[in-house]
Amino acid sequence: MSSSISSSNPWRRFFRLIAGAAAVGAGLVYLFVVLVDPFDTLPLSPPFHRVPVASNQRFAYPALARSQRFDSAAFGTSSSRMLRPEVLNPLFGARFANLAMNDSTVYEQMQLFGVFVRAHPMPKVLTLGLDYRWCVTGPDYQRLTFRTFPAWMYQDNLWVGYREMFNLYAIQSAGQLFGIVIRVKKPDQGLDGFTSFVPPDNTYDRARAQLHLTTSVPAVPTGTRKGAPSSWEYPTMPDLRAMLTTLPAATHKVLFFVPYNRYALTPPGSDGQAVWDECRRRVVAEAARVPNTLVLDFMRPSPITLNDDNYWDYAHYRIGIADRLANDFAAAGRGEKSEDYVVLWPN
Repeated sequence: MSSSISSSNPWRRFFRLIAGAAAVGAGLVYLFVVLVDPFDTLPLSPPFHRVPVASNQRFAYPALARSQRFDSAAFGTSSSRMLRPEVLNPLFGARFANLAMNDSTVYEQMQLFGVFVRAHPMPKVLTLGLDYRWCVTGPDYQRLTFRTFPAWMYQDNLWVGYREMFNLYAIQSAGQLFGIVIRVKKPDQGLDGFTSFVPPDNTYDRARAQLHLTTSVPAVPTGTRKGAPSSWEYPTMPDLRAMLTTLPAATHKVLFFVPYNRYALTPPGSDGQAVWDECRRRVVAEAARVPNTLVLDFMRPSPITLNDDNYWDYAHYRIGIADRLANDFAAAGRGEKSEDYVVLWPN
């Protein structure tokens, strides 16, 4: 009996050694991650220069939304991501961050807006791209997508982040950022939130783009609808009202219906067109409640939407069109008219 117990002691010592080494290794990895702080959110992280590295903008943008380098912001989905702050800045005398996120829900946009406005109580300019997410009908709307949404990053108490950083995504992101810090890897995302997610413009493939466009169908917001349009529920409108009324009167607010390509525009007189028209009416009603608000409609037949060469697919336009939109925002603010857009408010 005693010899059996004695013979097991080396195994116990071995497993303890392995467990101890694993614990030390895990502790070192955790320490590395929180010191690098790849999402730039932890209260005690060392003050070295960080760049966005997370491929999921839901992790990358809270830090940008809090940054005092900016006084203005662009919100929306990927249909607003090509707006370049370097073009918007001189047009508005502002310092923009592009905080539009791929396929973001209205809930996610509102959470990010909350982070931004708490850090910037007097923003200079805010733009919001309105697409199908803002015009769904029915009693409620989709809150999250399949993409991970780190709710803790959007809270004021960032100390909770120390219990959220030991996972593969944080470790991978820390490794990427460390590679950039020691200059063995180049940054692939912009410091102002702008990162082109489409191919370089000089590689534009007209035939491939046309294939994407011709297989598109009219984009109709989802939801349930009964009765006359005036009785339909648009569940995002309270969020829009909260956003607009939270902003100071002096903030220049630009709401714009994004320029979907002609293949995605709903035919006049169709049920889909009725959904969009009623949504336009509801948005204007909210805009009319607050001063210094501009509502522009690019989602219509125009020199932009009717020219297929302006698009990669039905929702994503080329960089030159994004710059054109920025100039249109400023022109509309000066009271100028254009075939690119219709001013819905003030009318």
